[in-house]
Amino acid sequence: MQSLIIDGGNRLTGEIEVCGAKNSALPILAATALTDGETVLHNCPVITDVYSAERILTHLGCSSVLNGNTAVIKSSVQRSDIPEKLMSEMRSSIIFLGALLGKTGKCALSFPGGCELGARPIDIHINSLKKMGASVKEEFGTLVFTAPKGLNGAKLLLPFPSVGATENIMLAACLAKGETQIKNAAREPEIADLADYLNKCGANIKGAGEGTITISGVSSLKGCEHTIMPDRIVAATYMSAAASTGGELRITKLCRNDLDSVIPIFEEMGCYIYSYGDSVFIKANKLKAVKKILTMPYPAFPTDAQAVVMASLAKAEGTSVFVENIFENRYQHVPALTKMGADIKVEGKVAIVEGVKNLFGANILATDLRGGAALVVAALGAEGRTVIGNIHHIDRGYENIEKTFSLVGGKIIRK
Repeated sequence: MQSLIIDGGNRLTGEIEVCGAKNSALPILAATALTDGETVLHNCPVITDVYSAERILTHLGCSSVLNGNTAVIKSSVQRSDIPEKLMSEMRSSIIFLGALLGKTGKCALSFPGGCELGARPIDIHINSLKKMGASVKEEFGTLVFTAPKGLNGAKLLLPFPSVGATENIMLAACLAKGETQIKNAAREPEIADLADYLNKCGANIKGAGEGTITISGVSSLKGCEHTIMPDRIVAATYMSAAASTGGELRITKLCRNDLDSVIPIFEEMGCYIYSYGDSVFIKANKLKAVKKILTMPYPAFPTDAQAVVMASLAKAEGTSVFVENIFENRYQHVPALTKMGADIKVEGKVAIVEGVKNLFGANILATDLRGGAALVVAALGAEGRTVIGNIHHIDRGYENIEKTFSLVGGKIIRK
């Protein structure tokens, strides 16, 4: 098992690029199963979750090659089952359900794996697909979906704007008969990126990125060329690292509008931020506490950025309060931060962060993707050496994180 070894206390300075968005690349890779012919995806992040998605596509009969940041997929779906081993590698594997059901009229898979962030039920996915004409039964831990007469459009009102459910319904509806309407749909920019890809392939999707999405079914989809959007959570991680180390970074190849809920938090911390074109410049000053940060569905502050921002606020002057409204078990990084000297108390969905003067290196373990990134942020700004284990969690969403931070002054190696 590899670890990250970080000698903290070095101010990060320089320029750093944002990679393609994990949360956009994965549903788009699943969407290629709906198409015929070849898809070329540019700006595809080189992360282990992308490799997991490619293994699923290969199992289904497709050809998938990742060369640098370009993925080439030749779609030719030959089967509609996903083995438990492949499903267990990542939570986003459930997104293949809508694509396979829409393409083949059937799908057999187990419950997905990935980070243990608490209950993430797929009831919304299942109930929506049932309303579109699918039936489902459980056989020895495997969910078997069938739609022998094909899927039909339906009017769907989601009880919660679930990103995964919105994406699965969109995928299933592209080749369904008639029109599907999703009300209270997720509005994340990654939803709009998925719709952009599908529309290039010949789909008819309107309203993606808004509260109501309408999909008119078409007879077939053809592969296309598409560029994955920048990863807004990776950008927030880099900003947190700059704040944690008292550094100044120019973060490039991002979409400024996607950070509208994040940038004000850093400004409230006392950071100077200047945006221009596809870049954000951040200069950290003495950090101040943030009164309250609430995670909510987009366009509010994202749950995926909660941990990394908390890591930087651990050294801010005053008391910061976090309220986690998306996942009930998303404070798993707190014990490790506490071991490093942070003063954080958790009560249910609330975390109270009393800023301390310094954090100190320690031997700690990553428990999930974003929590693991938070430990890197904290370690970069801590005194002494930190050794982070279980870094396979971090590799699920960050490209060569040790190389990235080394290029801007961080002392970090993988061993």
